[in-house]
Amino acid sequence: MALTYRCLIIDDESPAHKALISHISKFDELEHSGSAFNGMEAIKLLNENQYDIIFLDINMPVISGVELMELQPNRPLTIVTTAYSDFALSAYQNDAIDYLLKPISPDKFAKAIEKAKTYFSGNSLKKEVRTNAKVFSYRLNGQNIEMPLCDILYIESLGNYMKLYSTKLNLPHIIYGSLSSIASEIDSVNFVQVHRSYIVNTEKITSVTSKTLTMCNNEIIPVGRKYQILLNNLPIR
Repeated sequence: MALTYRCLIIDDESPAHKALISHISKFDELEHSGSAFNGMEAIKLLNENQYDIIFLDINMPVISGVELMELQPNRPLTIVTTAYSDFALSAYQNDAIDYLLKPISPDKFAKAIEKAKTYFSGNSLKKEVRTNAKVFSYRLNGQNIEMPLCDILYIESLGNYMKLYSTKLNLPHIIYGSLSSIASEIDSVNFVQVHRSYIVNTEKITSVTSKTLTMCNNEIIPVGRKYQILLNNLPIR
């Protein structure tokens, strides 16, 4: 049975949605699975559903396409669809797989889908392993450590290193790596970046203000200005 890729369209203009739905309908392996007309709607849908590909506009109110990419580093495969050529570098720096200028021709759309299929064919096993992973693996003092994701409180950036805070540790583990490097290794539903220096486990949050989060160990985590818009969408239990 052929793979089907669930697609989310994020654009503030209805004609753009209609055009993309028409393109998608011509591919048996693509399924139009959702539509968002602004960044807030998109974040809510991304938090609540599984998608394989997003078609993302750049010029949108409240949250631009570039800002959404920065806020959601562990998002589905991204194809940018825009009328503006100025943001191509930013899009590719945020791991967009293609950058299509409107109006999008059938040939260019088809080439973008081929790129996506090539990516998936080379990363399907890796993606499945990540999706099913329940632990975060890292090296400490020459040993391989596996930390259950459910035990992690938050991770703090220290330049080229990170502090890993856990409910099972008296002191944090200091490990090599960056927040961006582990974004694809942890569950994007229960973990979210709320500051350039912090990724938190949303299941361990006890209260939220406009500028801070309080964790279950009473630690207070700052919320960066550009991340504040995510607060209403955090799946806090």
